[in-house]
Amino acid sequence: MATKKQSKTSLTKENPWLGKKIPTVKVTLEDSSKTTLKALLPEGQWNVLYFYPRDNTPGCTQEAKDFQKLLKKFEQKNINVVGVSPDSPESHQKFIKKFSLKFHLIADEDKILCEKLGTWQLKKFMGREFMGVVRSTFLCNGHKIVHVWQPVKVADHAEDVLRKVKELS
Repeated sequence: MATKKQSKTSLTKENPWLGKKIPTVKVTLEDSSKTTLKALLPEGQWNVLYFYPRDNTPGCTQEAKDFQKLLKKFEQKNINVVGVSPDSPESHQKFIKKFSLKFHLIADEDKILCEKLGTWQLKKFMGREFMGVVRSTFLCNGHKIVHVWQPVKVADHAEDVLRKVKELS
C-alpha cells in the first residue's frame, strides 16, 4: 500500500528484469559518441536508467526537468541518472540545451535497448494501436537491477526514485 509520500509509480509489478544484470549493449549518446551501457552505468554506485517516449513532449519534458531539479541530491547520494529514448543524438542535444540538462541521454534509434529491457511495447491511444516506449525506470545497484517502475506516472517520480534509494541503502 502506498504511503502518503509515495505515489503509485513507486509500487513495482513483478518485472522479469528484477535482480538481473543490465544488458551488455553498445549505446549512442547525445554527442553521437559510442560506449557500452555497462561503462555508462558504473559499478559501485546507484544508477537510474529512465526510458521516455520522446524529447520535447509535455510529460517527457517534465520528467527530465524533475530529474534535473533533483540532480544535486542524486549526486550527493552517488546516484548516476541517464535518460533513454528513440530520438536522435541531434534531438537530444537540442533537448539538453533547451532545458540545461546535466545528465546523459541515450539515443536508442534502433530501439535495441528498449527492446532488451521490455520498454518497446504495443500501446493504445484514442483507438489506435502502435509500437512505442512505455515510460519506465530501472534502478540499479551497480549493474544489478533492484527496482523497476513500469509504467511511470511523471508526477513525483524523481522524488520516488530518491526515496527508494534511501530505503534500499
